[in-house]
Parts: sequence; structure tokens; C-alpha cells
Amino acid sequence: MTHSTRRAPRAPALTFLITILGALLTACVSGPPTPTVDYKADYDFNTVKTIAFYDDSGHVIGDNPLQLSDMQRDRIDDALSFALKNKGFVMVEDATKADLLLSWSLFTEEKTSVQIWNAPTAGIGYAGFYGRYNRYSGYNCWNCFASQTEVTVRNYTEGTFIVDLIDATLKKSIWRSVIHSRLKGEIGRDQDKYNETATAIFASFPP
Repeated sequence: MTHSTRRAPRAPALTFLITILGALLTACVSGPPTPTVDYKADYDFNTVKTIAFYDDSGHVIGDNPLQLSDMQRDRIDDALSFALKNKGFVMVEDATKADLLLSWSLFTEEKTSVQIWNAPTAGIGYAGFYGRYNRYSGYNCWNCFASQTEVTVRNYTEGTFIVDLIDATLKKSIWRSVIHSRLKGEIGRDQDKYNETATAIFASFPP
């Protein structure tokens, strides 16, 4: 048995910076990621009519923190506003007139994926072939061929996008939606894709 190791090339930090956001916040072929939702069970969500963005919204932290442009932030804000308006809520500029404050953040984390498998190798010449032949069963035994262990190591960045709805009086989050995604692909400019993911984020709001 032989042993070989193949290491996938590590994407430069700059590549992550220009691809990370679009991959997380735009829908892929199978649709946007499914969010995990938590909320304050005894909160009266029926009283919520108006929502404003929290002044400190839009933090990006972790490994390879993304330097967002104003255009990218606007796409995210517009998508979240779009989803909430479709739910019947009113987005207001003045936070003092809002029932809830919306805050979003993105956390990035570098991870490593290791895959190990055995790949069969064919024998060389007649002797090698005959040695792999099952003479008693009368058929060629695939598993009887010599094999080598293949190891592939891939480095990737996982993104966690968090949306909080905050009660200004309590000064606490009363609803949270979290999506996790392995970040890949190119950043997109299609606002409809951002809107689709934002709609998935707020699919279960209000609870």
C-alpha cells in the first residue's frame, strides 16, 4: 500500500475578501441557506409595527474580516428592508420611533476539511493480473487489487450571518436568525438574490 497526500491550494486572503459576502448572502442553485431562529417566548410580537436599523449594525469580525463597501452594505440593508416590508412592517429612519431595531453582523472562521479514501491500483502484466483473480469464484475481485490511500486537505472559510431584532426599551435582542455557509463563489450584484436570502431569514418572523 502506498500513501500520497494532495493539498488543495489555499485561496489568498484577498480572494476571500471579494467573494465571501456574495457567497453567503446570495442564493445558490438549491436556494438560500436555512436559518436557525431563536426568540423571546413571552414577547408580544403583535405590537411590532415599525422597525429601524440599529446605529451599530453591520459588524464584520473573525478570520479575514471583510472590508465592506458602502454599496455592499446598502445591498444588505435594502434586502433586509425588502423582506420586512413584504411582511407588512414599516421601515423608519428615526430609531426613536421604531418598535424594534434591526442589527446584522457577519462572523468568519477559517476551517480545514480532510478527506481520506482508498483508490484501487491495477496490477502490472499477467502475473499482477492473475494474482488479483479469484480462481474459486471465477470472477475478478475489484477489492483484491492493491490500493493507495489518498488524502485531500482543503482550507475554506465558513461564514455566520446573524440578524438581531432588538427591543429598545429592554435593550436586548428578542429575535435572532442565524445562517451558516461555506463561503465560495463570486460576489454578486443581483439585488434579487440578496432579497431572496433576506426573505428566507425572516420566513418565520414574527413567530
